[in-house]
Amino acid sequence: MQEKTTYMTTDELAARIKYDARTIRDQLKDSVLLEGKHYIRPFGGRKILYLWEAIEKDMFQHSKVESMMVPMANGGVCHG
Repeated sequence: MQEKTTYMTTDELAARIKYDARTIRDQLKDSVLLEGKHYIRPFGGRKILYLWEAIEKDMFQHSKVESMMVPMANGGVCHG
């Protein structure tokens, strides 16, 4: 049985995770959300489709693992 994949635009993802679409494009894409894992560019085009199941899995995984870490302005983390 093939796994279901939910494809989302930036605006759809923003609405689902309660982030501004600009934040996703400017801060999360290519630092937290990685091409080939969290999003694809169908047919080699410019349009980006986010893969909801991969994003949801990583959000929960990182939420549990990094709950004692405090993000720093320079991109690093402080281990509480």
